[in-house]
Amino acid sequence: MQAIRSFLSFISLVCVISILIVGCTPLKTPVESSNGIDAEKKTEVVQLTSENKVTPEDWPVIKQLPLDPAIEAQIDELLPKLTLEQKVGQVIQADNASITPEELKKYRLGSILSGGNSAPGPLPYADTKTWLAMADKYYNASIDPEGVEVAIPYIWGIDAVHGHTNLRGAIVFPHNVGLGAMHNPDLIEKIAAVTAHELTISGHDWTFAPTLAIPQDLRWGRSYEGFSEDPEIVKSYADRIVYGLQGHIGDPDFMGDGRVISSAKHFLGDGATENGIDQGDAKISEKELREVHAAGYYSAIPAGVQTVMASFSSWEGRKLHGDKELLTDVLKGRLGFNGFVIGDWNGHGQVTGCTNTDCPQSLNAGLDMYMAPDSWKGLYESTLKHAKNGTIPMTRLDDAVRRILRVKIASGIFSKGAPSTRKNAGDESLLGLPKNRAIARQAVRESMVLLKNNGGVLPLDATKTILVIGDGADNIAKTSGGWTLSWQGTGHTNDEFPNGQSILEGIKEAVKSAGGHVIFSANGDSNEAADVVIAIYGENPYAEFQGDLENLDFIPNGFDTNILEKFRSKGIPVVSVFLSGRPMWSNPEINRSDAFVAAWLPGSEGGGVSDLLFQIDPLYDFTGRLSFSWPNSAVVPEDLAERESTMLFELGYGLTYENDVVIDQLSEDAGLENIEVVSTGVFFSKGASIAPWNLWLKTGDLNKQIGSFPTSVGGLIVSKTDHTAQEDALRINWTLPDYDQLILSAASPSNMSRQTNGAIELTFSAKSFNAKSATVKIGMCNEGAACDKTVNINIAANEWREYRISLSCFADLGVDMSKISNAFMVTASEGVDIGLSNIRLEPDMDAKPGCNGK
Repeated sequence: MQAIRSFLSFISLVCVISILIVGCTPLKTPVESSNGIDAEKKTEVVQLTSENKVTPEDWPVIKQLPLDPAIEAQIDELLPKLTLEQKVGQVIQADNASITPEELKKYRLGSILSGGNSAPGPLPYADTKTWLAMADKYYNASIDPEGVEVAIPYIWGIDAVHGHTNLRGAIVFPHNVGLGAMHNPDLIEKIAAVTAHELTISGHDWTFAPTLAIPQDLRWGRSYEGFSEDPEIVKSYADRIVYGLQGHIGDPDFMGDGRVISSAKHFLGDGATENGIDQGDAKISEKELREVHAAGYYSAIPAGVQTVMASFSSWEGRKLHGDKELLTDVLKGRLGFNGFVIGDWNGHGQVTGCTNTDCPQSLNAGLDMYMAPDSWKGLYESTLKHAKNGTIPMTRLDDAVRRILRVKIASGIFSKGAPSTRKNAGDESLLGLPKNRAIARQAVRESMVLLKNNGGVLPLDATKTILVIGDGADNIAKTSGGWTLSWQGTGHTNDEFPNGQSILEGIKEAVKSAGGHVIFSANGDSNEAADVVIAIYGENPYAEFQGDLENLDFIPNGFDTNILEKFRSKGIPVVSVFLSGRPMWSNPEINRSDAFVAAWLPGSEGGGVSDLLFQIDPLYDFTGRLSFSWPNSAVVPEDLAERESTMLFELGYGLTYENDVVIDQLSEDAGLENIEVVSTGVFFSKGASIAPWNLWLKTGDLNKQIGSFPTSVGGLIVSKTDHTAQEDALRINWTLPDYDQLILSAASPSNMSRQTNGAIELTFSAKSFNAKSATVKIGMCNEGAACDKTVNINIAANEWREYRISLSCFADLGVDMSKISNAFMVTASEGVDIGLSNIRLEPDMDAKPGCNGK
């Protein structure tokens, strides 16, 4: 945290210098003359108090990049030719899963995005030809001149946050949490350039990157998207990523072949939310918001970043999607940003007084393009109405469209032609080029941090017999984390990474070349003699809010780390390669290891890991240094100073082979009252089952555990849908009359007698997707017993509601509440189609037991 204090002093000096150079008055730009709200027809953007108002004049002034007169003249020519309907269409972006090319032509939307699971075809990712075929259809629809004086090409965005990871065969780079440990801005620019190159192969125009969050609470599930808790590191990377993706403004290759539009995100303070809660509230001072969390924008904007994405989160209770002072007065005014502001996934719907389909407040606040993946049609209709009646002033709408056109023209989209006709497009031989894989492999080497190397165990002699264990050894999906092939990154096999190499494959390659021998035993039960053990394990993939934690205790999953002690007791050295999206309390694992390496989420170049483990030619040494401090407790203190004092390894820590540092036995007190307790009060949350509970489908005697979505058994089809956030709910459709079941089951029964006697209710949210309500049967069941003791619940049509069933209802039906193996079962008749989310136990607030869900 000392680095943050140094940065605060530095940025304060920058602000003073900026004031001396350009004065305190915001620069007079086209923004200021056209983004104001009509005094007689204004919509209140956000309710402010004197305590939480922004003071724009305290923010540094960034001189606005010069506008290209030729581009501005072209916009001046285009704007009068656009109908009001076209202008409204330009400010809306839809997900390709929710709009057809014909609808794009009809509504003239400005952009299409492909969400993390929205690839064309049956999979959440696709190959080059499949992507391009869809890209051409949307492009041709957007430029169809029928019914309009001038047609505006659409731009296509996707989250290529660590490589173009929704494209089969693309390189998966380490996530940002590891790249920050490189401390290498030159290499980060090369990585961005490779990502842009591979995006153009599939016809994409735009990536929602770089992420410039500065995570301060590692319980946040998006921490791995941040480069560092240190704003200086983030600032040193931001401009270089923009250059790698877009090129340099004024250079011949700016937005040329192999370049894409970039988007700095998420403006602002997403890394400061209280308790690390995704989409939460950053309760920090304006000074900290300005001097810490805005750091990356101070280099990205002068570098010419073309778009900025507004944050889902709030600052002091103010949703950023509706904050005019920050989006307009600060970002577009003081910071001189002249591109356009894009929203996040239905983020506008969280603004006070808004819904996903109706939110003039966001546009009036300074949002230029709504990200309305599945809500676009209703939003289009309401926005058109607001533009016609003056709720959205024409000056504000025109300014938003001007900004969008400015970026589109600068990107060359008007002259590039159909995606399939552009340079690189469709050439799969250009994916995973050896020179680009070498860049990724270098990034893996430079990102890993050596935390412990007692006795100088590393580097290993590759001529010896090496026993490799752990579920991460031969699992590229696990080493890549979330936002890889799919949104959450789960359920993928190595053959889905044709240009990838697992860590095990990299180890075998190195050891074979040296004449050694490798034994692989994923669960570590091999009794073959070995000279050393390499254990590769860590967090399973996750993304966004599904990765939020209550504490930083690493709970082994997929591999029992207690087995490490077996080898050490035999005198066999143990090297742990720890895979994680953040530093975690892992003292037991560190104690059971002679050497411990923080490998983060290294991606698809597993050979980069083996490069650092062995004495091979060339001999590489560890250069990675922590860009996040490492905790010595699973509990995250509220006080920042206390948090600093409880660090096991400080920011900047990292060993080399030459360091003679011994890590003594560490305390295994996690700081939690009882680390053995698992949740029995939450069964399904944020789109995932909560350990020890797992989702199963049952039809007759057939049981099937759900590993990925969509999935089916018998006549039951289960997929993901949105409730309060992206894919946080299940969609369950019964297509046959056999009453197939969806069950949340655990391997060991749970005793819920106390909860039953304590007036606790089984609580969940649901809705019927049919035009009429639907009746479902809900049960809780004992191991080995037929799950036929159920209550009927009527699920309302077309709206999410909360339903509550007293546990005593199931006890009264004869269920043994001391031995619950199936915490939730739902079944229904043919034709029922419901959404289901947030299944948990809650206190009965009115102390009135009920069995009908009310």
